[in-house]
Amino acid sequence: MPKRLTLAVSQSHTLAITSATLSALSSTAHSASRSNVHLLLFPEAYLGGYPRTCSFGATVGSRSDEGREQFLQYYQNAIDLGDTPRGAGDDWVERRLEVAKGKEYRGDGTREELEKVARETGVFLVVGVVERAGGSLYCGVLYVCPREGCVGKRRKVMPQMLTRTLGKTGSERLIWAQGSPSTLKAIKTTIAGVEITLAAAICWENYMPLLRYSLYSQNVNLYLAPTADARDTWLPLMRTIACESRAYVLSANQCVRRKHLPPWIHGAASLLEQNNKQQQQPPMPANTMETDNVHDDTTAISSTEEPIPKTPQPTAADSTALGAPSPSPLRLGGATPSPIKHRTTNNPRRRSLNITPIPDNHFLALPGEPQTSAIEDSEAIEEANTTSENQDVPTTNTAHHPDPSTSSSKDDENENEFISHGGSCIISPSGSVLAGPLWDIENHLLIAKNIDFEDCERGRLDLDVAGSYSRNDAFELKVQGLDFCPPP
Repeated sequence: MPKRLTLAVSQSHTLAITSATLSALSSTAHSASRSNVHLLLFPEAYLGGYPRTCSFGATVGSRSDEGREQFLQYYQNAIDLGDTPRGAGDDWVERRLEVAKGKEYRGDGTREELEKVARETGVFLVVGVVERAGGSLYCGVLYVCPREGCVGKRRKVMPQMLTRTLGKTGSERLIWAQGSPSTLKAIKTTIAGVEITLAAAICWENYMPLLRYSLYSQNVNLYLAPTADARDTWLPLMRTIACESRAYVLSANQCVRRKHLPPWIHGAASLLEQNNKQQQQPPMPANTMETDNVHDDTTAISSTEEPIPKTPQPTAADSTALGAPSPSPLRLGGATPSPIKHRTTNNPRRRSLNITPIPDNHFLALPGEPQTSAIEDSEAIEEANTTSENQDVPTTNTAHHPDPSTSSSKDDENENEFISHGGSCIISPSGSVLAGPLWDIENHLLIAKNIDFEDCERGRLDLDVAGSYSRNDAFELKVQGLDFCPPP
C-alpha cells in the first residue's frame, strides 16, 4: 500500500513581536490544514527572529552601548521554553523538570501555544526558534506532534561566524550559544499511518558533511533544512542532500523586505512601544490560493497566506508557474545589470569608473566623466565587489524574475528592498525539484501532495550512504552524546 503524505513549507517572515508571529503561525497552520497538509516546516529563527543587518555594535575589541541595548531587545523577544542552558533532553520533552510554585508549566507558554495549534489543526509542526535559557540564546528547531505535543527539540551546534548582508557584518556566534550535538537525535513518528523518521539541520550545518552523515546514519526519510541562506548555491546543496540521503528534503527560508525588520535594529522605537502598537492590531485571517503543478504522481501547489500586516500578493499569472522546476541560469538571473554609481569630487584629473557586474563574479569597468580621484576609483571597485558578494540575487524565480532595481547598494535604505529573497523548496529522494524555489514571494505556502515515502526505500537499491555504501568496516564516525541507532 502506498505511503503518501502532503508536505508543506512556509516562506514567511518574523513580525515585530513574538505574540504577533505566533498569531501568524496559527493562521498559516490553519490554512495548511484546509489544504490537507500533514507536516509544515517554518524557517530558521521564525519565532524570535533572524536579526539580519544588525551588527549589535560589535567590532573586534569593542562593543557599543547601543549594541547592548539591541541585544536586550532581541533577548527579550526570544521565547522561553523552560529548558536548561545545557539542555535537559528527554526530561524536558517528558515534562519531568521542576515547575515553579504557583505555575502550571515552565517557560513563557510558547510551547503550550504551539501544542494547541498543532492539536487544533492536526498538522505536525516543525518550527525554527530563537530560545533563551539562562543568560544565553540558542537557535533551534521544535518538533510538535498534534497528538503528543512537543516530541523533540534541537539546538544549532554551529552558528555561523560571519553573516554578510548588504555590506553589514554580524556574527551569529556573538548572539547565539552552541547547542549540544546530542540534540541531533532523529524523531520517529507516525503520520496518517505512514512511519516517518525526521531530523533537521539548520542553515549552514548543512555544509558540515559529518553532521549530515550523523543524520543519514539514523535512517531519516524526511530531512528538514530551515535556513537563512537565500543564495543561488542553496538549491544545489538541497538536491545533493536529497540524493545522498535518499530522503525527501524540505527547506524553508524567510522572504524579508527592509521594512519588515524590527524597529530596534535601527533604534527607531523600543520593544515596549512596538508591543503596544501590535496589541492594538488583531491578526488577519489567512486566505489560500492554490495552483496545481504535477510531477508524475506528485502534485506541487503554491498557496498564498494573507500576511500580517497585509502585503501585496502575486498575481494569478505569477502563481501559475510556482513549484515548476527550471534550469539554472547565470548568477544574475538573466537580467541586464545596471552600472553601479559612485560619488564624485571636483578633481578633473581623474576619470570615474562605471562598474557593472557580469556573470561568474567578474566586473566590467568603463571610463566615465573625468571627476573622481584615484582613491575613489579604488573604492568604487571595492564597493562593486562588496555589492556583488552581498546581493542574494536568485538564479531562478518560478513566479517572476526579480526587478534588478530592487538589488540595491549597501547604502540604499529603500524600505521595499528585499534583504532576503527566500528560495524555499521541496526535493525528492532522487534529487529532483518537486516544488520551488520561491524567490521574492512573501507569506507563501509551498505544498507538495501525494509524496510517496516508499520512494525513499526504492532509492536505497543503489545507494545507502550509511549502510551498503558506507564501508563501515573501514570508516567510523562518533558524535558525543548521540546514538546512531535509528530510533525505535
